[in-house]
Amino acid sequence: MTKISSKIISILIPCLALIISCSNNKSDEESPKAVLDTVSLSNKNFALAYQDGSKIVATSIDTMKQISFGGATDPAISPDGNKLAYTVNDTAGHRTIWVADMENKSQLQLQVNNGNYYQAVWSPSGNAIAFNIFNGKNLWKIGVIKTDNTGYEMLDSASKINVYAPTWKNEKELIGQDLTNIYTFDISGKLIDAKSIASLIGKEFTIANSNRFFYTKDGQKLIFNAGNTDVLDGLTGPSEAVYILDLASKKVDRISPKGMNVPYVFVTADDRIFYSGSEKPYIQNKIYVSDLSGNSNLVVDKGTNPTGTLK
Repeated sequence: MTKISSKIISILIPCLALIISCSNNKSDEESPKAVLDTVSLSNKNFALAYQDGSKIVATSIDTMKQISFGGATDPAISPDGNKLAYTVNDTAGHRTIWVADMENKSQLQLQVNNGNYYQAVWSPSGNAIAFNIFNGKNLWKIGVIKTDNTGYEMLDSASKINVYAPTWKNEKELIGQDLTNIYTFDISGKLIDAKSIASLIGKEFTIANSNRFFYTKDGQKLIFNAGNTDVLDGLTGPSEAVYILDLASKKVDRISPKGMNVPYVFVTADDRIFYSGSEKPYIQNKIYVSDLSGNSNLVVDKGTNPTGTLK
């Protein structure tokens, strides 16, 4: 896969006002001013969104066009590549999720009547968004809302369990973890399964509340990132890597290479594994894509928190 240039023309969201422009194939030095692209973006499915410092970048690998959003975090691109969900932190300390439509340049806030929800994850069809939400009992739960901003539900709202890092198992089921167990909920919020993380992957890994678990499309494997016992010279803090668990054999294989610290992983509905990681001297993260066998390619030479679309 071709490495994407870091030359971009920015699209900022100051005070959530959306301004859109697209780059052409020339460098910034060759193009003294940005030209507003008035062509519809509906057929330009963006294959990747990621964080680059204080900006979110959405890019089409095929056309090399890129757009960026300032003042936002937690990028989550829709399966069709036409919408981008992101977290906004306001001056009052609230975290809220917004969705930008890259076709008509509109944006809306997800209406869940809460001041602390973040980390959107699209359902495989793109018809719903899940996210972490802090409830009135000071517990983290999974929230789900339809993309037309209706039908909000807080899953497992009555229990005293914290549930972190939601992902979609399929269109009707979601999973999350509480550092000890992996939980599976149906879309109505009913808890349908709970498994000990240690019984699945062993006791040699450490789990943080940001670590996510993804089922493969056939439901036979789990892909996750976790802390390990690697000692990486120059790295401050524990090392993490991406792994894949075969649920039948209980075998765990490493996806990311030795010597790389990988704090973030995302798996598309067609089983492509995007992850961001850094190697010595551990000062710059790069983004890679891998298949289920661990064959990885560099995609972006500076970025974190990637999410990808179906192509």
